[in-house]
Amino acid sequence: MSKKKKKIETLEDKLKYEIAEELGLMEKIKEVGWGGLTAKESGRIGGLITVKKREMAKKEALKDKE
Repeated sequence: MSKKKKKIETLEDKLKYEIAEELGLMEKIKEVGWGGLTAKESGRIGGLITVKKREMAKKEALKDKE
């Protein structure tokens, strides 16, 4: 009997689920898992994660300047 380590949810994980929800892909993910997504769908999620992370970094940089 193997115990799975509970994975600590990272910022990327949170963003991934948030974006998948926005794109209406959560139903598909629940049915077939993340591996069942097409390359286009996965790429879209990855691209949007990058955009959101950049926006967050910009906000942090602006906050630090004040």
